Amino acid sequence: MFPKSEIMVITAHPDDSEFGTAGSVAKWILEGKRVVYVICTSGDKGTDNPDIPSHQLAKIREKEQKDAAKVLGVSDVVFLGYPDQGLEDTPDFRKAIVRQIRTYKPEMVVTSDPYRRYIWHRDHRITGQVVLDAVYPYARDRLAYPDLIQEGLMPHKVKKILFFGTEDVNLRIDITETFHFKLEALRCHKSQIIQLGIPDLEKWLWQRCQKMAEGELFEVAEAFHQVDVAY
Repeated sequence: MFPKSEIMVITAHPDDSEFGTAGSVAKWILEGKRVVYVICTSGDKGTDNPDIPSHQLAKIREKEQKDAAKVLGVSDVVFLGYPDQGLEDTPDFRKAIVRQIRTYKPEMVVTSDPYRRYIWHRDHRITGQVVLDAVYPYARDRLAYPDLIQEGLMPHKVKKILFFGTEDVNLRIDITETFHFKLEALRCHKSQIIQLGIPDLEKWLWQRCQKMAEGELFEVAEAFHQVDVAY
């Protein structure tokens, strides 16, 4: 049996959680909550370097994600192993997400906003949509996947979803005290940071999070769209 985790962060690629949620994750963990990561792909297409083949990049990025999760204190990191740029809204993918939700039984799920318009990585859009459907109704309904019940994975009701990368912000979380954790975790993704070509990552990240805190009394934030799941 897996210990229950209060929060599950489900992302398309390694590093998505560090860019979008790591300051909040660090804050939740400091508050005593268990957090688990579910990474849908291994990011095996995320490089411009012609000397790194996909299978090697996948191993690099999985290690980077594990290192970043260790910085934050994340309890478990699950890699589903789907191909980068290849996620589709399929019964197989949805069932894989339901399996993780029923395994860890989170009260809250955090994922990418599927309704962001125009320029948005397709894997992010598909992940958000599949997670939304997995939470409601599939993880909830006993007859959705009876074979999972035979495995001991009983239906579970998630109480809340947070979407990052959203254009419809209704929640800003103060990460002023945990920004340094976010920065350190993001720096673990060396294969990706080098491609950004940013001379001062700390300054760039601070300004990015500062913009998310506009209108609030705190300095830096992460922004989400929060949905309470009604049953």
